[in-house]
Amino acid sequence: MSTRRRRPVKKINYNMKKKLAVLFSLVLLALVGLVARITYINATSGSKYRKQVLSQAQQKYENQTLPAKRGDIYDRNGNILATSNKVYNVILDCLEVNEDQDAVEPTIKALTEVLGLDESEMRKLLTDDDTKSSQYQIVKKQISMDDKKAFEEYEDPGKDSGLTDTQLKERSRITGVWFEEDYLRTYPFNETACDTIGFTLSRDVADIGLEGYYNATLTGVDGRQYGYINNNSDVEQTIIEPADGKSIETSLDLGLQQIVEKYVNTFKEKMGAKNVGVIIEDPKTGEIMAMDGGDRYDLNDPRDLSNVYSESEIAAMNDEQTVEALNGMWSNFCVTDAYEPGSVVKPIVMSSALEMGAISETDNFVCDGGQSFGAEGAATFIKCAVWPDAHGTETLSDVIANSCNDGMMQIAARMGKDNFLKTQSTFNFGTRTGIDLPNEGSGVVHTSETMGETELACSAFGQGYTLTMIQEINAMCSVINGGYYYQPHLVTRIKDSSGGIVKTVSPTLMKQTISEEISADIRSYMAASVDHGTSRTSKVQGYSSGGKTGTAEKLPRGNGKYLVSFIGFAPVDDPALVIYVVVDEPNVEDQASSTYAQYIAQGILSEALPYLNVQPDEAEDGEVPTTELWDIFNGISDSATGSAADGQKEAISNEDVPSPPEEDSEEDTENNNDMQSDGLTNEEAGLE
Repeated sequence: MSTRRRRPVKKINYNMKKKLAVLFSLVLLALVGLVARITYINATSGSKYRKQVLSQAQQKYENQTLPAKRGDIYDRNGNILATSNKVYNVILDCLEVNEDQDAVEPTIKALTEVLGLDESEMRKLLTDDDTKSSQYQIVKKQISMDDKKAFEEYEDPGKDSGLTDTQLKERSRITGVWFEEDYLRTYPFNETACDTIGFTLSRDVADIGLEGYYNATLTGVDGRQYGYINNNSDVEQTIIEPADGKSIETSLDLGLQQIVEKYVNTFKEKMGAKNVGVIIEDPKTGEIMAMDGGDRYDLNDPRDLSNVYSESEIAAMNDEQTVEALNGMWSNFCVTDAYEPGSVVKPIVMSSALEMGAISETDNFVCDGGQSFGAEGAATFIKCAVWPDAHGTETLSDVIANSCNDGMMQIAARMGKDNFLKTQSTFNFGTRTGIDLPNEGSGVVHTSETMGETELACSAFGQGYTLTMIQEINAMCSVINGGYYYQPHLVTRIKDSSGGIVKTVSPTLMKQTISEEISADIRSYMAASVDHGTSRTSKVQGYSSGGKTGTAEKLPRGNGKYLVSFIGFAPVDDPALVIYVVVDEPNVEDQASSTYAQYIAQGILSEALPYLNVQPDEAEDGEVPTTELWDIFNGISDSATGSAADGQKEAISNEDVPSPPEEDSEEDTENNNDMQSDGLTNEEAGLE
């Protein structure tokens, strides 16, 4: 049996005990000293140091802006035209990163690899004297929630990430990066209704379109999260919740707007023009259902000029030219620009002449090709559109259907300049309509001092003064709806952030311009223009309609530059809509033909009327015949194909037409829309 050998046991002798006792005493003494020092610092300066630490934390985490969400913009059917999505700004605390040198490289690596930031820029922020001690540097704006989560997962991958201990340790050292909430304005339909919707310059700044006009309504009030240090050196946190902006519901119809833009885009691509404007308005309410006022641009990238200018043109622009180009692209021609309207004003002038008794429904006029004004030997001869031919004897219906300048000049002479000027005032020519869009123009009309017999004669067919598209269509709505002049508007309801209705914007009746009987007469005259007159190219089969063409010679007279237009409505007895199309300088050698505007109107109406569930009132046996559209529009519509009927050239060069009066440069333009909504609602007027 073997015996196990025992290991000798070491004993602590006296000297070792003495050394251990001395060492323990020294450690104990050091601890006592440290505690005493901490106690002293805490008693004398503890509050100071605690406040410094808490102040840093407060700056990063407690003193934050809580952004308010900007209100949404909807069309009449609930489609979102503009909204705000939550995004995040990436904030770098340079001071915190630099306090731990082991954190510098891991933090830079995370920012570059995950968020795609430039490494050299990050190093510069951490080393530059101006930023290295900063606790707030925005290194990237408006990243998505997905990007934020990706960074957070990179920073804290978890135990089951498959990373090595070294890699996990490296990522644990990432510091000084945090995320600040923000909102990004987005427009789901990009270019659609860009002139009308507008865009934001920042979260709470806008001056274009509905975004600009209703900026105060759409903008919310930011909240605040902050803290302060109480007497006990504790942080007291206070949170003021943000108040989101209100949303607006508009009268715009997205489907109708897309129909309008489809035909306008095709016209621009196939033929081209200096500009094309289209408005569709509900004559019974003044609500704008569609508006297309100029150049296309992406609301999500409003400074991109590539839709309007070539790369070489953009590259050649200096800063001033770029700003001018952007402002031109953002301008809404339908509201801001004034021009000589041409013959589209004739039904308005005639309706007023009837209303004031200057003419009667049974009157006839003889067109002999024009009118002479002034002393013999120095007379000014103003031509009719058919000169050297003549229309002969005409009824009022014939004057409109034939677009006879001679007949209209005679009507204006019977009215006299004072009554004519009163007519322009009645229909708000020379005065802003008060539409809820910024930068509305007012146009320029003659005064009693500037209007002679020649100016009066030319004004009767829409030359010698200026107006805007919104002025013309709103006046025409009054003429054909029974004489009721409504303030045009786009917003119908305002809602709070939870969807509750804050305000309903009812139609506002400003005045009655003519009687219902005269309104019915004018509708029949304009129907004659579509049936057999200058407006026949606009005809949509199966629907009764009325219309009036316009051709205005631009200044300087005789340069071959024209603005051509068409204004129409359907059905005749109970108009569901009024459409106004303006083509400024169509890209053809002979511009003086209103058919180009009619082609666009016809194409739009061929789809718009069925889309709006307007029932055909001329269909035979319940079948609606196919509308023959312009050749250029073949294939872009499912509802109509073919070629349009021949149109009629409406204007000739006439150098004797006077220029419009000059605009008063001293006009107060601070308030873009100076007309007050002090009219009556339909209910108050007894129309509902």
